Order: sequence, then C-alpha cells, then structure tokens
Amino acid sequence: MTKMSDWEAVIGLEVHVELSTRTKMFSACPNEFGGAPNTRVTEVDLGLPGTLPVVNGTAVEHAIRMGLALDCEIAPVSQFHRKNYFYPDMPKNYQISQYDVPICGVGHLDIETSEGPVRIGVTRIHMEEDAGKNVHVGESGRVHGADYSLVDYNRAGVPLLECVSEPDIRTAEQAQAYLTELRGIVLALGISDAKLEEGSMRCDANVSIHKPGTPYGTRAEIKNMNSVRSLGRAIEYEIARQIDVVESGGTVVQETRHWDEDAGTTSTLRRKETLDDYRYFPDPDLVEMVPDPAWIEEIRASLPELPAVTRARLIDAHGLDRKSVVTMQDAGLIPLLDAAVAGGADAADATKWLVNEVAGWQNETGRSAVEALPGEEFASLLGRVADGTLGKGGARKVLTSVLAGEGTVADLAKDHEQVSDVSAIEAIVDQVIAEQADAAQKVRDGNPKAMGALVGGVMRASKGKADPALVNQLLNAKLTG
Repeated sequence: MTKMSDWEAVIGLEVHVELSTRTKMFSACPNEFGGAPNTRVTEVDLGLPGTLPVVNGTAVEHAIRMGLALDCEIAPVSQFHRKNYFYPDMPKNYQISQYDVPICGVGHLDIETSEGPVRIGVTRIHMEEDAGKNVHVGESGRVHGADYSLVDYNRAGVPLLECVSEPDIRTAEQAQAYLTELRGIVLALGISDAKLEEGSMRCDANVSIHKPGTPYGTRAEIKNMNSVRSLGRAIEYEIARQIDVVESGGTVVQETRHWDEDAGTTSTLRRKETLDDYRYFPDPDLVEMVPDPAWIEEIRASLPELPAVTRARLIDAHGLDRKSVVTMQDAGLIPLLDAAVAGGADAADATKWLVNEVAGWQNETGRSAVEALPGEEFASLLGRVADGTLGKGGARKVLTSVLAGEGTVADLAKDHEQVSDVSAIEAIVDQVIAEQADAAQKVRDGNPKAMGALVGGVMRASKGKADPALVNQLLNAKLTG
C-alpha cells in the first residue's frame, strides 16, 4: 500500500484583505461593516449607466504599505482591468481588478515552523473591489438545497487586496503559519481589522499532490475557511482526498471546492474558470497609476515594527519565551507589554498577567483589551503589585473592574489594598490558630500540608487583604519556630 509520505503536497494561498478605508474602492459610499441589506451602496458600486469610478487614494497607500512589508517590488506603473463574469452578487457583470500589471510584484514572507524557518514566495499583491453577498435561504445555507436566494450589495465595492503566494507551501502547518504571520503584518500596518470570522480577511487554498521529482498535479481550490484552524483541517482533508483519488485510479480535476466546517470535508462547488473565461481588458474609465517614488519612500519610512522584528526584540531584550510572545501578538497585547515595561514593570511579570489574565478576558468578552485598558493603567497596576500595595488576588479584582470600565486603578485599588500591618495580621493569625487548633497541631507535629488550611483561614478572615508573605512568616514563627 502506498504511504502518504510517498506524496508531496503543493499549496498556494490567495488571501483577500478588506481594507479599512473611510469610503469604498471607487465611490464615496461609506465603507462600514454590517447594516441593513442594501443600505450601504451607491450608483457607482452598482455600475449604473452614467457613473464613473474614482480610485481611493488611501487604498492605494495601504497596498503599497503591504507590498513594502513583504519586500515586494512596487510597480512604477500599474493598471486596473475589467474581469468579466456573470454572477448575481456582481451587478456590473464585471469586477474592477488588476491583471498583468499589479501594484506589487514579487516578494516573500518568512515563517517559523516546527521544522525550522521557511521562506514563502509572494507572486503579487493586487487591488480590486469586493463583490456583494448572496444569502441562500434554507436549511443548507448554500445554493444547493436553498429555498431561494437574496443578494446584499453592501459589500460591493469594498476595497480589497489580494495577496497571492507562490506554490511554496508543502504542509498544512506551513499554510497556517503563513496566514497567521500575514494577518499579524496586516494588523501591525493598521490597514484592516483582518477578522477572519467576519470575512474582512479571507483565504483560498490551491492544493495539488505529486511524487517528488515528477510534475505538479492538477490543483483544486478550496473556499469557505474562516479560521486558521479551518485552513489546516481543509488542506489536510484535501491532500488525503486527492491521494485516495489517484491511488484508486481516478483523476483529480481542476475545480473549486467548498469546505464544510461541520462535516470536515470538501465538496465540488464549480469547475474552475480559466483566464480566457474572464476576458480581461483594461478598464477604459480608469487611468494608469504612477506612484511618485518619493511618496513610496515616505510610506516606507512610516512602516511600523513588523511582527517578526517585535518577537526578536522581546525575546532578545527580556528573555521571554516565544510561545508567550506569539500569544500576546495574536491577541494584540504587545502595546500593553511595551507600556508596562516603559512604566518600570518587569517584562516577565507583565507577560504572565497578559497571557494568563488579559488574553482570557479578551477571548471571553470579545472586546479589545488594548481599548479597555490604557497602557499606563496596566503599568500602574503592576507597580502596586510589585511594591506590595496590592496582592495578586486584589490585583485581579482591580484588573477585571478596569477592563469592565468601572474606574481607574488608583480609585479601585483603595478597596483592595493589601494589609501589611504586623499587629493587625498577627491578631487574625492568633484567632485562626485558636479556631483551627487541629490544623495548628498537625503543623507543630511536622505536617506542612496543614499550613495551607491556616493560610486560607487568615486570608478569608482578612477578606483577601493580608500580605501572604507576612501571613506565612507569622504562622511559621508561631508554630514551627
């Protein structure tokens, strides 16, 4: 029986990024997510007679920023084409896109995998407008089996970047690492919110198989993956499916396949179109784009620190482990870490709070911790923990309240300040020893595990405000000294 290791997968990704611009790609219509169906669309987006498109300058700048971040060649001249096809969500019957002269040419993206670093080539980044959205009404939620379909044109005309990779990816892990790193770059650049679950970042995977040393096989394109995890699952399934087809004597056909998240399978959506089907030709309503080289250099100079550089800086400067840094990056929490360190906090301590407390709150609430917790407030909280003003329990309560918008650290900390007065805590310790005489005797007899019950009793009696270090010191002095 042929083993899976006898085959090699060849994978390329096409990632669409909806740009965070004030208006759409070619019209003055507001570019906002959501809204009642067909309320955020203009005559230009619908391509009605007599309307003319005007290029969104901010979208062009965002495209150049993305290209520079991926070491792409910025084209001195680029051009928009009409990509012709009929589909209900494309009211003009064509999409304004870029064909043979995209704004960004060859580049690359370096990723980290379990097998080491891998460089993935970037073929191009081109600009285009998004299509509308078909809503299929019925149990399936898809065109097959739907009772009827409706069209919402709110998304029509939203500015898109399409980043096309070279077929350099060989495993699902590499594909996931590529998409994760690309998303981190998009977020760092501030050109999109890159929400996979909302469709502002979408990824299609082209997958084929072959035996090393033989020509590449026929590829199938997979759509409808709305998370990094889904991308990995879909690729793994498709690789196994194609191997099974070939080893069973069949032939893989070039087609577009739908990923079913619940079933964990891909299925035929439509046979893949070719370039001839789209009948590309230059859009007669739009002139060539010729960006000023000086403007490109200004954009280059304004690029922020990119994720790979951030990771290296934090690991080298503070000795942080890579896993924690990646967790903070994925959660968008690096600004809080930097603010805490600038405020005098220990980087390792700040990292533990961010990874264990803040990231979890963000996941549960779906809110942005960076928006809810100003960096100076986080630094202030850690400072109070470091100087003993707040214990960890009290600090957690203060943090939760600050994140919930209930006040500042300075105001909220007053109700949770740690008690370090020796006489006050000693009185509570004596009371607990008397109340838990059995546990106290076990400690005297050499059973250290019983100490936990006494410490817990003192903390409860002090409403969590007693300094734990002082509590342990007094109990040890009275029972084991």
